[in-house]
Amino acid sequence: MENPCLAFGFEDRHAAEMALFKKILIANRGEIALRVIAACRELGIATVAVYSEADRNSLHTRFADEAVCIGPAASSASYLNIPSVISAAEITNVEAIHPGYGFLAESAYFAEVCETCNIKFIGPPPDLIRLMGDKEKARAAMQKAGLPVLPGSGKVKSTSRDLLEVARKLGYPLMIKAAGGGGGRGIRTVRSEGELLKCIEAAQIEAESAFGNADVYMEKYLASPRHIEFQVLGDQDGNLLHLGERECSIQRRYQKLVEECPSAALSQKRRLEIGAAVVEALKTVHYVNAGTVEFLFDDQGNFYFMEMNTRIQVEHPVTEMVTGIDLVRDQILIAAGERLPYRQEDVQFRGHAMECRIIAEDPVTHKPSPGKITSW
Repeated sequence: MENPCLAFGFEDRHAAEMALFKKILIANRGEIALRVIAACRELGIATVAVYSEADRNSLHTRFADEAVCIGPAASSASYLNIPSVISAAEITNVEAIHPGYGFLAESAYFAEVCETCNIKFIGPPPDLIRLMGDKEKARAAMQKAGLPVLPGSGKVKSTSRDLLEVARKLGYPLMIKAAGGGGGRGIRTVRSEGELLKCIEAAQIEAESAFGNADVYMEKYLASPRHIEFQVLGDQDGNLLHLGERECSIQRRYQKLVEECPSAALSQKRRLEIGAAVVEALKTVHYVNAGTVEFLFDDQGNFYFMEMNTRIQVEHPVTEMVTGIDLVRDQILIAAGERLPYRQEDVQFRGHAMECRIIAEDPVTHKPSPGKITSW
């Protein structure tokens, strides 16, 4: 398929792009680091890889133009070490940092540090990361903007008696969710009043461990919902559009197993209706760069805003394969000040794409167990 990025005129601005970014550091590793390197090569931008001592010989360090060691094997001492990442950026004289997904991709503080150091963060500005990264605040903002949300509570910080009263109003079963995280962590299903306080405590402990933020909230439970997310792009001039949806309803322990684009559950009319509602809602917060708005759909077809990811996602290639639009390339160009070179009506959906993930589990306990794959 022809790349619409070229057809829509990005190539005409090639010289301007090169004047804005000559070198980018990738604050990540693995597949997404290689993906960013590929996009930069297409644009003629030099790349700097960072790596921990354990990743010295990884592919991303070999394919980048430069590579800098930022610490020992532990992620907390390397890929999550902001002073080390910024030092690597400064000694290699980069103009921008692409955070990929995970690690520092949704750290508003890291984005602020980049700004302070006069390094462009390839993603939304810090205030948007902070707003949409707090699930309770994001729900309130999107509800105000017209998107439906599931009934829920504010952050759980009240007395036991107050919590029980709020839970009774929501009705059982209900969900406890981490306010500042994702990836299925900090989530508990509460099926009766007797489980409530214990589940809240367990969710808080897990949220604190995973995200450094113990805040949780309660939300109405939907039985067997569809999980459908909309991909968006916005430039710094206020142009915003969606690139359709991905369905990720097949999950295990709230971890996505299968991603597909488009969803078989949405008609073209419904897709355009929801996509337009998403775009209008995000215009109210002046959203910039790539992002994903996640929804739950009940068995009646009603949809409810759940959360937003202010970054590129693992599953972004299925959207790229169906639309022909290079999301990582667009992220870079938007950060460089380029306007989106296409309008909503230019986005066409052709074919169907799927992504399947491998979840490593202990075969006896079925608990997550990363390690060597011994059978396929």
